[in-house]
Amino acid sequence: MSRVSVNNISKQFKIYNRPQDRLLELLIRKPRHSVFHVLNDISFALEDGKSLGIVGINGAGKSTLLKILAGTLQSTSGSFELIGQVAALLELGAGFHPEFSGRKNIHLNASLLGVPEQNIVELENDIIEFSELEQFIDRPVKTYSSGMYVRLAFSIATMVRPDILIIDEALSVGDLTFQKKCIQRMNEFKEQNKTLIFCSHSMFHVQELCEMAIWLDKGQIKEIGDSEQVVGHYEDFCNSKKVYNTISENSLVEEEASDKKKDELKVPDCKISSLHVRSMDGREVTSLKSLEDYVLEMKIEVLKDQIEGNFGFAFMKSAEEPVASFLTTDIDQIEKGPFNKGDKFTVSLTVKGLPMRVGDFYILGGLADKSGLLWYERKFSKLLHIDANKGVGPIIMDSEWSVKKA
Repeated sequence: MSRVSVNNISKQFKIYNRPQDRLLELLIRKPRHSVFHVLNDISFALEDGKSLGIVGINGAGKSTLLKILAGTLQSTSGSFELIGQVAALLELGAGFHPEFSGRKNIHLNASLLGVPEQNIVELENDIIEFSELEQFIDRPVKTYSSGMYVRLAFSIATMVRPDILIIDEALSVGDLTFQKKCIQRMNEFKEQNKTLIFCSHSMFHVQELCEMAIWLDKGQIKEIGDSEQVVGHYEDFCNSKKVYNTISENSLVEEEASDKKKDELKVPDCKISSLHVRSMDGREVTSLKSLEDYVLEMKIEVLKDQIEGNFGFAFMKSAEEPVASFLTTDIDQIEKGPFNKGDKFTVSLTVKGLPMRVGDFYILGGLADKSGLLWYERKFSKLLHIDANKGVGPIIMDSEWSVKKA
């Protein structure tokens, strides 16, 4: 059974150069606007219990499509059908009355989702507990931070157990601890055969949480199918267009300062004290040579009890552009916890025959959660450089020639 059916959805917006052109258009009955096509002929179906990820660069039409499916925006043409109760997390603060307390907004939001008042009363304590906003629940939500908004909205939307959950970048706001709870809740939804429509710039989350994916480009479906395949093609496109954010020395300093500020507010799960690249004789290096062996090394201290996770490294061309990644998720001989407060680890990964030919990059090291979806803590290395080698292209392969005359 198709839980979600979308047929030829299109959305257009009228663009006026001046505010008075709207009035002139009514008076003289001649167009005074241009038409911007946000979505063009979007069609797909999603079976019961399946999850769909939507990817694309900013302005591709992802949020517009989700608003139409959630019923907060009307399409210009086309039709769609969603079978069952629908809950959506769209813009920050959408559906909240800023003057009402968090408690009153629980009742307001849940009633808008069609939940009877008696059921809301029964769910209220569970919603508050999941959101971890007990101290602030009777304050006006206009005093809430963006993270607190997301906590409350996600808690309400998922606690009412909808048949279809629509999420637009909700996991990009809020702290790591709550993000982990969100991931666990979304996995529970999948296990309960619920339907999830998820928009995110995190390709890893799309691949891990969704069976299907749609790549939107300029309001049209560029590709639809298996999430791993679609995400792979989208990442190739991003790499070729260089649309990822670059890492600057200032951004690294700002990230470290931000992490330090967060640490002052609460105890993190772990701390990475050092991250280095070493030659095989143990020297720390920042200038590397192709096809030589190197050791990636980091030192981690666990700051809380009962932490389970996976160690990981990645070669990063920019802040969001991985070149290669390594995670201990499937390495049985590597310990994965539970780790306890005070445990210290020196984690090393030997990379044999570095295949990168030339360029600048960074090493990312960290400890991810048990699922590998979220980082407890991560750290970027200093800028590293690979000396230019003969040839063309970004990689070089260790090879051996053989030519025999017939």
